[in-house]
Amino acid sequence: MSPALQSSPAKSRDAPRYGPVAIALHWLLALMILTSFCVGLSMTGLPFSPLRLKLYNWHKWAGITILALSAVRLLWRLSHPPPPLPAPIRSAMPGWQLAAHRGLHALLYLLFFAVPLLGWAYSSALGVPIVWLGVLPLPDFVPVDKDFAEAVLKPLHALGAFSLAAVAGVHAAAALKHHFIDRDGLLDRMSPFPHRNRLP
Repeated sequence: MSPALQSSPAKSRDAPRYGPVAIALHWLLALMILTSFCVGLSMTGLPFSPLRLKLYNWHKWAGITILALSAVRLLWRLSHPPPPLPAPIRSAMPGWQLAAHRGLHALLYLLFFAVPLLGWAYSSALGVPIVWLGVLPLPDFVPVDKDFAEAVLKPLHALGAFSLAAVAGVHAAAALKHHFIDRDGLLDRMSPFPHRNRLP
């Protein structure tokens, strides 16, 4: 553990936390993205059947919901800036880690929007409209072109989904490293159940 963190464990542990809305949006989106990714992996290998159609609809509905929640989260973040990194943690992190921290969050937000939009575009280009939750028809914003859908949009959507999974995995691994190795209390800032009284 860094000497800077050893010298100020209480400051790290008592650092300002994210607000309840930001915490709720973070974990809700994380759960929905993980579920949607798993459904996407499982449905593509199924033969044509009512189950496959149902999973495709669920996947599309989840994607639109993720897109909407991402917009809400971005607007909330812009109007409610996140708490700064605690000084002991920031001083203990080398410059490249601070740059990676900022870059990773920016890339996550980009993929939050890009992946569902590519999925929506793919469905539009196939000529298969999305009816969110079976109630709200959504407009097609890409002309019908099945060749373009299969050759370009489908692989781009898949690439985006795997990229999002990889970046989210790195984000989770970094958070766990701070929690279990550095033990600097950083994860508690976003945890629904913070451990304020954990021993250093």
